[in-house]
Amino acid sequence: MSAPLEGLRVIELAHVMAGPICGLFLADLGADVVKVERLPHGDTTRYFSPPEIKGESAAFMMLNRGKRGVALDLRTEEGQAVVR
Repeated sequence: MSAPLEGLRVIELAHVMAGPICGLFLADLGADVVKVERLPHGDTTRYFSPPEIKGESAAFMMLNRGKRGVALDLRTEEGQAVVR
């Protein structure tokens, strides 16, 4: 049985909580969610409350399970070209 959103790609340009939880729901429904993080530090939720495991907090791991990710500098033409 296929998932309802299978075959749909979502580019997630959100950070912290509200946007990433929407992306999580879409991934749970089968969408291919690609999270774009800011350079140089990534999503703020990486650093929410210790303990961090390899630079990732429990909140970051929970909000981003089932997603693929890439870190880009969207202030550059190169970073913008990747998103396009």
